Amino acid sequence: MTSKAIPDASNFVKGVDTSFEVILGIIFFFLIAITATMIYFVFRYRKERNPVATQIHGSVPLEILWTVIPTILVMVMFYYGWMGYKPMKEVPDDAFVIKSVGRMWNWQFEYENGKKTDTLYVPLDRAVKLDLVALDVIHSLYIPSFRLKQDIVPGKEQMMWFIPGREGEYDVFCTEYCGLQHSSMQTSVIVMPQDKFDSWYIDTTKTVTLISDRPGALGLTIVKKNGCLACHSLDGSKLVGPSWKNLYGKTETVVSKGETREQTIDRAYIINSIYNPNDDIVKGFSKGLMLSYKNELQESDIDEIIEFMKTLND
Repeated sequence: MTSKAIPDASNFVKGVDTSFEVILGIIFFFLIAITATMIYFVFRYRKERNPVATQIHGSVPLEILWTVIPTILVMVMFYYGWMGYKPMKEVPDDAFVIKSVGRMWNWQFEYENGKKTDTLYVPLDRAVKLDLVALDVIHSLYIPSFRLKQDIVPGKEQMMWFIPGREGEYDVFCTEYCGLQHSSMQTSVIVMPQDKFDSWYIDTTKTVTLISDRPGALGLTIVKKNGCLACHSLDGSKLVGPSWKNLYGKTETVVSKGETREQTIDRAYIINSIYNPNDDIVKGFSKGLMLSYKNELQESDIDEIIEFMKTLND
């Protein structure tokens, strides 16, 4: 993956880079000019040469000068910024639409044919529109190589669009702090030629990862796809949620409606915990950090996850 500067990675790179270059150019010019002037004044008007300071009570020409010049500079910077920003809101009618869903702490991309992936696949040299949705807290989709960033507020419709200009794989980050595992909320966008994208898109296999024959392999794929490992460890270490190491079949103390009780971690409990995660909280962990996956996972998917969990028992 890459986040380095690539001039034609998307159609917005030139506009954004130009505005930054203009602003930086103005900043450096005045940094050098003002610093040089100050140094000159230090020597030119030092006490030895001017023992009695000259009192200046005002200068209309100077007031006009340092009001007009900054105004012009601000308008120049605004112009280049606006010229880079305005096209980002003008989406072509024939743009290829993908739904981008952000939740703690993973991304999911949903295509019109029903495919769902945790990596964004897009065709080369074709307009792509992302309909952005946040299911829990504020997230922010950032593709640095494309010079694109958009905050995603729950309950509010947002979008971004772009035309990928070069084949390759590029970094995608969340740049709005969204909780303990915020730093792990990253993925990539893969740009491929139109013919390769068409072949991938019409493939009826929704999971691009090859499934091996070993026990729990499909469950592991489902777990990774839905970002479960951001909160649940596999080695016994404590994260946001209980570790899955030796968890299945174990008896845990859970808190339910303010009361504690002993609960065997069986199929029924796991299904309810995935669909209604705040009903029974394992003692020592916080309530309200996990959202329901009722719309994302069928019971058959959960059965595969359970098969994977069984492989973690000693």
